[in-house]
Formats: sequence, structure tokens, C-alpha cells
Amino acid sequence: MPLYEHTFLARQDVTQAQVEALMKEFQGVIEEGNGKVTKQEYWGLKNLAFKIKKNRKAHYAFFNIDAPPAAVAEMERRMGINTDVMRFMTVRVEELETEPSVQMRKQDRDERGDRGFGGGRGGPPRGGFGGGRDRDGGSTFRSRPPRDGDRGPRPPRDGDAPKPARRDTTTGSEG
Repeated sequence: MPLYEHTFLARQDVTQAQVEALMKEFQGVIEEGNGKVTKQEYWGLKNLAFKIKKNRKAHYAFFNIDAPPAAVAEMERRMGINTDVMRFMTVRVEELETEPSVQMRKQDRDERGDRGFGGGRGGPPRGGFGGGRDRDGGSTFRSRPPRDGDRGPRPPRDGDAPKPARRDTTTGSEG
């Protein structure tokens, strides 16, 4: 049978228990279709990158599924009807991961130590972007040298009439 990874987002105002009940319900749909859910993960309530149906957060849930396509299609159909499910995505994969997903792995603070740009926590001191001054007090701004291919002013576009020369009004006789 084909293998799938499936993630769905539930509304922020449902409880964790309700999300786990949804997970059981959708697992039951897969099992009715002669498939099995090999792994379930509840990733928690997380911020969204943009609002979805007036929600700024969502409960994330993840499944590893070994099921025929018809069972997955039925699960997706029911998710589309359910008002608590905001979004879902199913991806067919070659093999399922057995270890916990990246979202579930505990991130050690030691791994995140140096984040570049001197962002604290053991990195070099901050202050690389303040004011455009170097250590001696001089400006660090340098103009860009011209490159090959830099061109002069743009030629007139088709249909643009050349601009008439301006008359100099300062010379001339007053009468």
C-alpha cells in the first residue's frame, strides 16, 4: 500500500482533548478503509504565518499513514466537511520515518548557540550594524565602484516625444 504523511490544522479555540478526539476519528476512517496509522503526533498550538479564517494560531496534528488511496481520500473528504479543521495536507512518500518528527525532537540549547551576526548566547558581541561607523570613528560607507555594463541615461521609449528645450527667460528685453 502507498505511504503518506498527513498534517492538519485545527481551530485555535478547540481544546487539546478535542483535537485528540479528531485524531482518533480520522484514524478510524483510515482503519475502516483497510489502512493503518503507524504514527500520530500532536505538535501543539502554534502561531500561523498569516491569518486563516480569522485565526492567528492553530493546533497542529501529524499522521504517518499506510493505506489505500481511497481511504486517504475519504479522510480528506471528511476533513473538508469538519468545521474544526482549517487546513490539511497529505504527501505521498517513499518510506515513513520511524523516529519522532523534527517538530517533536527536543532542541538542545547547545545546538542553537552561535546564530551568526553575534546574537548573544555565546556569540561575538553585538553592535555590527549601529550607526555605520568603524572602530576608529570614521564612516564605513563606501560607494560601489562602477561595473562593466553600467549604462548611462535611459533612451526615450517608443511614442515619447523628445522634451522641448527650455527657453531661458532671464535674458531678453522687457518692453
